Amino acid sequence: MIVRHRAVSAVLAAAALLLSAGCSSDGGGPPDAGWTAAPRGTASGAAPSGRATDPTPAAKGSARVLRTVADGLKSPWGLAPLPGGGLLVSSRDDGTITRIDEKTGRKTELGTVSGVSPAGEGGLLGIALSPDYASDHMVYAYFTSASDNRVVRMIYDAHRPAGEQLGAPDTVFKGIPKGFVHNGGRIAFGPDGMLYAGTGESGRKGLAPDRKSLGGKILRLTPEGEPAPGNPFPGSPVYSYGHRNVQGLAWDDRQRLFASEFGQDTWDELNAIKPGGDYGWPAAEGRSGKAGYQDPIAQWHTDDASPSGIAYVDGVIWMAALKGQRLWRVPLDGTKASAAPQSFLTGTYGRLRTVVPAGDGRVWLVTSNTDGRGAPRKGDDRVLEVQVK
Repeated sequence: MIVRHRAVSAVLAAAALLLSAGCSSDGGGPPDAGWTAAPRGTASGAAPSGRATDPTPAAKGSARVLRTVADGLKSPWGLAPLPGGGLLVSSRDDGTITRIDEKTGRKTELGTVSGVSPAGEGGLLGIALSPDYASDHMVYAYFTSASDNRVVRMIYDAHRPAGEQLGAPDTVFKGIPKGFVHNGGRIAFGPDGMLYAGTGESGRKGLAPDRKSLGGKILRLTPEGEPAPGNPFPGSPVYSYGHRNVQGLAWDDRQRLFASEFGQDTWDELNAIKPGGDYGWPAAEGRSGKAGYQDPIAQWHTDDASPSGIAYVDGVIWMAALKGQRLWRVPLDGTKASAAPQSFLTGTYGRLRTVVPAGDGRVWLVTSNTDGRGAPRKGDDRVLEVQVK
């Protein structure tokens, strides 16, 4: 169900494993695989780059933790870097958003997002900044309510006292099926200025191939929550379907979309997203070669991955793994993996939830050991600064 822009408009007016080669021993229109356009801004999940052609990453790379930016976090899920400095981090179970000073590690709670109803894998999940954040100061959030999963937006006013800096959430899109598991939750604005949301099938397999359902999809919306112009199914917010549980979204330098997806018992996936594409769930898990289904560009046994956030940096997709407790590197040749994926940090920091470009060959990496499935560690969960290549 779509909710049209209401109160906010007034405010704004005023204001095998992996590849057939195996895994590493360590363990105008919408963008698609062939579509390019001058970006409106830097896409969430994509590192800034002035390259006119695809980079050619080395087959092997590296990942080195530079420092712990902040610790003592509880069930962190989404991360959004602020222009000019600062990191916003959402807490799935507390329903709060916290600002972290990336230089000092100081934490300031902005406030609690009203309406969040955490349970199981649901709660306050992904966050993203408005494409017009410099003027509207809007923070978007995907969360589980008492009845559904939905996307809201709130004004962030840093001049107000801590704990009171978030305005009331305005619902821009609702009706996404909720469940104890498979709520999806990643949101990001693409280079076209549209809002993309990864959803899960909430444990009901039949929702994923049903194009009339919002579960098990990647959705493409306007910032006001309407089906975006140029979507593959007229009048529908559905961009791709046949997904089990999408939790990672990122674009490369040519505005091609990639997404990570949880498998069931056999294969987790990294997919290159084609508008209108059917990604096979539940008829196919991993590479099937079946006509009509899009095969992943890389796949992992679920013990090695259970992927959540992804980020694109200099020709490489970096993927945070929860159950696999490692950071995966997937070098690209266009929309294909150019070499066997390589893993880093295996077991060192536990479950890894979110990875976001930080510029200059670095990423912000968020751990997830207090999500009910990990073993909490000293300092609880943290944000790490990692040099990648």
